[in-house]
Amino acid sequence: MESALNTRSNAALQNAQGKGLLETLRARYRRVRIYRETVAELSSLSDRSLADLGLSRTMIRPVAREVSARA
Repeated sequence: MESALNTRSNAALQNAQGKGLLETLRARYRRVRIYRETVAELSSLSDRSLADLGLSRTMIRPVAREVSARA
């Protein structure tokens, strides 16, 4: 009987860890997607438009990294 409880507990723990892993992967995917979309959007702007936002081309990736980290 005790063995059956341990097996169920282990299965429940592994399932919970699996869900945690799945959520971690989803969050990482979401951050990567946001990073790529931000880089694409900012890269499509003209230098003048970037300057109006207070950005230069060299700042695109660091800004995208910051935006995706907040997501």
